[in-house]
This record gives sequence, C-alpha cells and structure tokens, in this order.
Amino acid sequence: MSLQAGIVGLPNVGKSTLFNAVSINAKAQASNYRFCTIEPNVGLVDVPDERLSKLASLVNPNRTVPTQLEIVDIAGLVKGASKGEGLGNKFLGNIREVDAIIHVIRCFEDENVLREEGAINPVGDKEIIDTELQLKDLESVEKKMQRVEKMARVGSDAKAKAEYDILTRCKEHLEKGKSIFSLGLDKEEKNAVADLFLLTDKPVLYVANVDEGSMHTGNKYSEMLKNAVQSEGAEVIIMCNNIEAQIAEMESEEDRLMFMEEYKMTEPALNRLIRTAYALLNLDTYFTAGVQEVRAWTIHKGWKAPQAASVIHTDFEKGFIKAEVIAYEDFVKFGSEAACRDNGKLRIEGKEYIVKDGDIMHFRFNV
Repeated sequence: MSLQAGIVGLPNVGKSTLFNAVSINAKAQASNYRFCTIEPNVGLVDVPDERLSKLASLVNPNRTVPTQLEIVDIAGLVKGASKGEGLGNKFLGNIREVDAIIHVIRCFEDENVLREEGAINPVGDKEIIDTELQLKDLESVEKKMQRVEKMARVGSDAKAKAEYDILTRCKEHLEKGKSIFSLGLDKEEKNAVADLFLLTDKPVLYVANVDEGSMHTGNKYSEMLKNAVQSEGAEVIIMCNNIEAQIAEMESEEDRLMFMEEYKMTEPALNRLIRTAYALLNLDTYFTAGVQEVRAWTIHKGWKAPQAASVIHTDFEKGFIKAEVIAYEDFVKFGSEAACRDNGKLRIEGKEYIVKDGDIMHFRFNV
C-alpha cells in the first residue's frame, strides 16, 4: 500500500534539508536559491515503532522489517503559483498526487539564507501557500460547476443537482479563504468532488523549522504559527532541520547517541514527525512475528481481516479462511506465541473482524 506525504513550503525554508534527513533511499539537492528542486524527489521512510523492536527482542528473528511511508520533496511554491508563477502549475500538480501535506515554515533568522518575502513572518508564509492552493481549487471547482450546471438545469438529473449543491458549498467555502478539509464533507459528498483531487482537501502537518537554540522550547515565530493553526486542529512539530540532517548523516549509532546526548535529545525530532504523518494518514499497524521475520504492516483504520491480509499478498484476501490474532500487550506479557496460546490469548477471527492497531496476526488461506 503506497501512501505519500508531500513536503511543501516557500523557497529556502528547509524542505530539501528535511527530505534528506528523513529519506533512507534518496537525496535532494539543498541550496540557497529559489527552485533548487524542480522535479519532485521521492524517498522511503522507515516508520519508527518501539513495539516492533520489542517484538524482535522476544522472537529473535532473522530479520526485522519496519513499515514505510513515501515522502515527496516538492519544489518551493511562490505567490502567484496558481496563475503559473514560478512553474506553479507543475508544482501544484505534484501536490495533487500526495495523500497528506507536510508544510515546512521558516521560524528562524539567518541573513545568510536567502528570503525574498521580507521579514520573517510564519503566519504570512502559511497564508501565501494556503491562498495559492485555495485559488487553484476554486478554479477546479468552478470549471466543474459549469459542466454540471447544464445537466442540473434539465430538472430530471438528481445526481447532477446534488453535485452542483456540493460544488456550490465548496466554492463559497474557498471564497472565504478556507480549505476544503475544514468543510467536513462526508464520504458521499467527497465522492462528488473526488475527480478534482482538491489540494486543500488533504490533511496538513506543520513543521516549524527553528534555529538550534530553539529546538527544545520553540521561539516567538513557532508560537505565532501555533496560534495561527489552532482553529484547524493541526499539529505543529518544532525541529531544527539542520540538526536533524546531521544526525541522519551519521553512520555510527554510537555517534548519533553521543550527538543527541550533547543536544539533550532522547530521539530525533524526525521520529515524532514520521509518527505524526503516519497518524495523519489515518493508518494503523499490525505485525507478523516468526523466527524468519518480525514485520510491521500498514493498513487503513477500520480495515477488516481479509483487507489487512491483502497487503501481504492479494491471494491472502482472495482465499481468506481465518486469522489467528494476539494483542500486542498479551504477546509482551507472555513472551511468545506458544505461551499466549497456552494462556488462551490467541483468538480465531473471521472475515468481519476489524483489525486493531498493534495486533499480531497469522492468516490462514486457501487458493
């Protein structure tokens, strides 16, 4: 299951630096000029999960495999992007393809880092990006309204009328400077605009890229950003992208631990960012645990057992018979699958079972 979180923001806010720190299989050029990134860089990110490490310590498998996310480094947007400024249409198209947005905002002062927008202003920077995405969505909505309106006028096309009403609500919401995500469309209403792949209908996580001295406490700029997004219910991750990039570049675990100890860090801030992005995508994790492999698997919240089995192999879903399930807490408490079985903690679940985050599962199937 391939899901992507796209890193966006104005030029020179630290997007590519963040991408390089977080990605395990790709690197992006990070330079002090506009549009250093043209084509989007795509990288894989291991999702940190203490439960996976704990299971591995109990099972002692031949290998341990974390679940992963795809992170996309998208070129910096500028004011006027919705009208094509700065290759805006191309970059907005890249955003359209991702499932969630990681919005990086500059919250540090450094005269050596180019900034064309004037004084540091995280709220203003956020509004520039928001406005460009909203304007592009408004253009998409209005174009579809023109097509649907003709059918709705006929009078007998109830579906067209319903679609037109939803599009009208979207248009009015965007004209107020609000994102579609905050409109709270239900599943059926979302289907009416699904073909538009609206940019502002994606969940957003904000990264306040601060200076080294503010990485633990934040600063006045990160506080301004927090206050600005409070009404959205969005989370703000405070981090120093340069420090995170240095940690990521270290090959030795010992060196990383010493470096983090020096900066009074218990873990890289990237770990929290990745976990938050994972939750933002409405994802859960289940595990398979055996001598050959302990592995984490990604599913959407609410998936039933056959759907969960399909991420291992489609045949598992087609020929699903049953699932053997152990709760993570029980596995840790008793220490093994055999002990869980002996203590009545291994359950047999059928096709209607909704998989819970942390379940340890073994599927029975026949094709």
